[in-house]
Amino acid sequence: MRPEDTPGNGGPGNTAPGYPLHPGYKVELVPCPKRLRVAFGGENIAETTRALVLRETAHVPVYYFPRDHVRMDLMHPSDHTTHCPFKGNAVYWSITVGDRHSKNAVWGYPTPYDEVPELADYVAFYWDRVDQWREENEEVFVHARDPFVRIDILKSSRPVRVDVGGETVAESKNALFLFETGLPVRYYIPQKDVQMHLLTPTETKSACPYKGVARYWSVNVGGQEIADLAWGYADPVRESAPIKDFICLYNECVDAIYVDGVAEAKPKTKWSKD
Repeated sequence: MRPEDTPGNGGPGNTAPGYPLHPGYKVELVPCPKRLRVAFGGENIAETTRALVLRETAHVPVYYFPRDHVRMDLMHPSDHTTHCPFKGNAVYWSITVGDRHSKNAVWGYPTPYDEVPELADYVAFYWDRVDQWREENEEVFVHARDPFVRIDILKSSRPVRVDVGGETVAESKNALFLFETGLPVRYYIPQKDVQMHLLTPTETKSACPYKGVARYWSVNVGGQEIADLAWGYADPVRESAPIKDFICLYNECVDAIYVDGVAEAKPKTKWSKD
């Protein structure tokens, strides 16, 4: 995530003007004791055990690093600036390591609003403008992990059936129920209980900071192909290891998912078709 891309002239050292206009808006900084490392061009350009996780309404979490734990000798000030009505005016740096260059990849608030004074000595990185992120020795994907997000993966003997295009594509009494903060329950089904002949692998991939890198399948039923309807993790991160090689289908897009013989209500998410 990044600061708001809205130029402005917010007054540093003053009360943030955004809160009266947006009651309930939240900006919170949480200490992170993990050893975090950011790599670019074959170099560790940041390493700390004193990071902050910034949690902000309607944004993914962001790691902020103490400036004295960042290779600022590899950073070059930019003339780019942005303004956030909750944090202040952001300044930017570009990164150069050898012949690698990443423009406006780093930002900070040298004179933040009174509500977030800690940010004065911290900087953050665009996730996709560096090469790799690690918590301790494990790679992290997509964005910072929110310390208040939890995943529970539970074995269940409750019968689960997934119908697509009038056909039963999966049916099992050995599904894993995945409960993730803020998301619908997902039902991961062993491949032996999935009609794999109806699934065609695609080139699509996605990544999740809590599960790892997912691969996708299209589902072919009734002469119709529904693209990227199913997914699974061949090599999930350690915390999500139980779902390795299981198959999940979007609750939002199938005909229905039946649990204990009862159709689950379809959730409304960004993956919904309507």
